[in-house]
Amino acid sequence: MQQKPVLYSYWRSSCSWRVRIALSVKNIDYEYRTINLVKNGGEQWQPEYEALNPSHTVPTLIIDGHTIGQSVAIMEYLEETRPQVPLLPKEPSQRAKVRQVVETVNADTQPLQNLRVLQWLQKEAGEEKRNTWLQHFLTLNIQALEQLLRRYSGKFSVGDEITLADCVIPPQYYSAIRYKISLDNCPNFVRVAKALDELPAFKRAHAFSQPDAPENPEY
Repeated sequence: MQQKPVLYSYWRSSCSWRVRIALSVKNIDYEYRTINLVKNGGEQWQPEYEALNPSHTVPTLIIDGHTIGQSVAIMEYLEETRPQVPLLPKEPSQRAKVRQVVETVNADTQPLQNLRVLQWLQKEAGEEKRNTWLQHFLTLNIQALEQLLRRYSGKFSVGDEITLADCVIPPQYYSAIRYKISLDNCPNFVRVAKALDELPAFKRAHAFSQPDAPENPEY
């Protein structure tokens, strides 16, 4: 009997959130294990977790006898091994568009809002300068994302079907609200994010729906 996949996650982690969306859309049942990134200096630094993920990050997915870190690597693995609910288009140019949207968030945007980066910036420069720095770069990158969605989106991020690109949109929308980024000039980003928020699979994966979320979570 195949064991149920195990996801090490943190409710507010945008990278974990992406993977939860992919698992939910593909109807993959899994066990949720919390790695609290802020409690007692961060559980991600404990030796037990380091043995699973030497990057000290979430998510980590144990599946099919493999231990996989990094959200995009996990989502690609799920797509390759469980293609019954596809999250990549068949046409190569459409796949490239999906991956471009994914990497605009994964490579260009999310690292700048990573907890470790923000903690270091606050320690070195103070909260006000940290926030100024963060808002500057997140605004630039979300505006770039908006331009891509203006070109590629239909009902969702790339066309009218759910793709891996849609897995990265809700967490980034949440972060934009959390860090008070103006979205006045990002109508496509907002439209797609709100459309996704209405889908049952995305509701199940939402940060506020996770077992380790606070009782009354706030942005």
